[in-house]
Amino acid sequence: MISLAHISDVHLAPLPRVTPRDLLSKRFTGWLNWQIKRGHEMKGKTLADLVAHMKAQRPDMIAVTGDIVNLALDEEIFRAHEWLRSLGEPEDVCTVPGNHDAYVKGGLEKALATYGAYMAGETLGNEPFPYLRRIDQVAVIGLSSAIPTGPFIAAGEVGAGQIERTAKLLNLLGDAGYFRIILIHHPPYPEYADSRRLGLWDAPQLRAMLSQAGAELILHGHTHQSTINAVAGPEREIPVIGVAAGSAAPGGHDAPARYNLFRIEKAGTEWHCSMREFGYQRLGDGITMRLQMRIS
Repeated sequence: MISLAHISDVHLAPLPRVTPRDLLSKRFTGWLNWQIKRGHEMKGKTLADLVAHMKAQRPDMIAVTGDIVNLALDEEIFRAHEWLRSLGEPEDVCTVPGNHDAYVKGGLEKALATYGAYMAGETLGNEPFPYLRRIDQVAVIGLSSAIPTGPFIAAGEVGAGQIERTAKLLNLLGDAGYFRIILIHHPPYPEYADSRRLGLWDAPQLRAMLSQAGAELILHGHTHQSTINAVAGPEREIPVIGVAAGSAAPGGHDAPARYNLFRIEKAGTEWHCSMREFGYQRLGDGITMRLQMRIS
């Protein structure tokens, strides 16, 4: 049996010192949002306690689906590296970038240069995404939907080249009998992805590819909500599962912080996957198991 923990949107707090020069960009709107709203809801202790609970489960792999930072400041990128190191070594922890990790031009490139070992694996060619991690016959495929955008836009895009490479990987792994898990920050299901401001601009193309190549599970962040949706696959629907923001304290606007723990095993020729959701309730400060369900 393989276990995989999923956490997302940790938005490391507090913000480092921000200079007036730092705000001569889209960062001004993000900084203002932090001062008015997000800084009151994203708490370092909330995240630390949730991570301690998650690590106590001793998962084989921890997956982080983006938005580790807030404004993609240099100091934040350094802190992101330190936080990932606190989770584990790169061979045990993998992440994909979110829109905040690519908040301004050059932000994602600095992240890759600083903690790229956590966003790396086997690749088709020289492009960093998609990358592949294998744990026995479980394949974790990391996609990037992170692109710099203008103010008030938090959308993402995968790109035709990445979609094509992902299709090749999925087909190869499917033929070899792997349980295929896709990590992506922006969810691909239409109800959210169709938003021009928040969604995934090329979600229709990604969904069309998935309907042919298939996958067993898609994990995402971005929405700050715990959700279960699906997109079409070649034979059956592909579960699409999101998780609440990892540092969201109880009592705020967003759902309180949670993580999901998946257990995956093969019986004969059939794969079975179950999920348990752990996290905070709307009131109180204790971490409990909130949900247990079979995915496949």
